[in-house]
Order: sequence, then structure tokens, then C-alpha cells
Amino acid sequence: MRIVRPVTVWFYGMLALVLGGLAALVGLRAGVGAWPGGVVALGVLAVGARKPLRRWRLARRPFPEAWRRWLEAHVPFYRALDVAGRRRFERDVQFFLAEQRFEGVGVEVTDELRLAVAAGAALLLHGRPDWEWPARRTILFYADRFDADYFEDEAGEFDGMAHAQGPIILSAKAVEEGWAVPNDGSNVVLHELAHVFDFGDLDADGMPTLLDPASAEAWRRLIRQEMVKVRQGRSLLRRYAATNAAEFFAVAVENFFERPELLAHRHPELFAALQAFFNLDPRHPGASDFASGGSGNAFDTKPP
Repeated sequence: MRIVRPVTVWFYGMLALVLGGLAALVGLRAGVGAWPGGVVALGVLAVGARKPLRRWRLARRPFPEAWRRWLEAHVPFYRALDVAGRRRFERDVQFFLAEQRFEGVGVEVTDELRLAVAAGAALLLHGRPDWEWPARRTILFYADRFDADYFEDEAGEFDGMAHAQGPIILSAKAVEEGWAVPNDGSNVVLHELAHVFDFGDLDADGMPTLLDPASAEAWRRLIRQEMVKVRQGRSLLRRYAATNAAEFFAVAVENFFERPELLAHRHPELFAALQAFFNLDPRHPGASDFASGGSGNAFDTKPP
């Protein structure tokens, strides 16, 4: 995530020019001069500057040593980054923590729980620094599993759930377990955050929001081929990946970041597609920015 995004500068600059110009014309016609245009333009620019200024201040704050120790202990990707890569990862964690809401239902929302979600977000975004999370979200923690009516239940079937416009709901127990064993291909944080990339049309269909439309058919074909392997027991991915295309994408993302060597060996085409989409190779975090913009293959992304 950027402190200042060029698209934001362009948007608010044009908005200030247009609205300021209109206000200046109104002022001239009213006989008070063009000064209202300047006031309006400055107001628009001030609104546009709030988020970059807030991020600039956050980026200047020291990263808590306790948070750094947690990342080193639980996120192998972070541990393998160079100094510059670690700093950018830490900055993305700070931005995510400051810009999302965290609430608990019968569970205390600790720094470790908040950090566990922010680390997942920073991991998914690391290769694409121009990407942003689509909206401010509430991350809602339950102590354990919950059912379809959002009641905590020992027999509940859900460790996590993401909504197109609502909260991301997570079992605190599942969150802790997901990072405790970071190479088993099961991480509820990565799984549910992956769904966020899948809600561009308010429906989860396995087509990541930022996937270039020209790549859509190749991606659908790949998903169909890989889901057949899951159903036949010939896949590295657990059987839940065969539920539908949306769950396939989320499970594939878990394995891409947690078991990249195995995924690359067993499913090279799927690994290459995810590598192009996220613009990094989890096997070699130090060389994560392996491409700039589109990768030139069948699974490019569109501009954010």
C-alpha cells in the first residue's frame, strides 16, 4: 500500500479544479469575485490529503518490537525478507491496523489477534504495492467455531466467513492455529481475505476482482481442470476446494503462501497463475517484486 497513490492525486486534483472553477464562476456572477473557487479547491485538496497524511504519520512511528517478534515467529515470508522488504511489510501492517475495525464477540481482541489478520493482509498485498483493500471493514472475532446463524457452537461448521459488504468473521482459535503451523496449507486469515479479492461484483465466483478480463477465460479453464483433480483425490488442495470456484481460489491462495514449493511441484500452472496475480514468488521472498505491473502471461491483472 502506498502513502500517496498517483490515482488519488489525479482524482482530487481534477475534482478541486472542476469544483473550484465552478465556485469561482458563481462568485464572479454574484459580484463577490473568484475567491470562493479557491476556498472550495483548498477544501477538496484538504479532504484528499487526510489519508496520505495519516499514513505518513503512521509510517514514521517505530514498529513495536513485540509485533516484530510475532512476525518473525509466525510468518516465514516476513522472516526471509531483506531490511527494505521488512520495513514495507511492517508499514502495510500499520496501515491495515489503523484503517480497519476489530471487534470481539465473547473474546478479547488482543494485539496478537489484530496482528494476525494484518499480517495476512500485508502478505497478500506485498507483491502489489499499488493495491488497496477495497473498503474499511469490521473484523469480528468469535472465540471458536460458529454456525450459519452466527452463534458460537461446538458443532458449528465455520471457522471464518467473509461478506461482500459486511464484516469478516473469524474464529480466534482458528486464527491462532493457522499461524501456529505456517506450512500446512490451512490458514483461515488468508482464506477469508482471499475472498475479499473475489467480491468485485458483490458475488464470490472465483474470479479475483483485479484479474484482467482478458485473462478470465484462461482462469476459468484452469479452475475447472484443477477442481477435477481435487474431486479425484489427485490434488494437493483439500477437498473443500471442490465446493465451488470461490472456495477453490481461497484454498489455492492458502497453499500458494504456505506451501509454495509443493504447489509449484504438484500444480505448476496454478502456481504460475497465482504468482502472476500476486506478483511475487513465496519461495523467494527476497526477490518478491519479480515483475512490474502485468507479467505478460495469461493471468495479468488490470490496473487497481
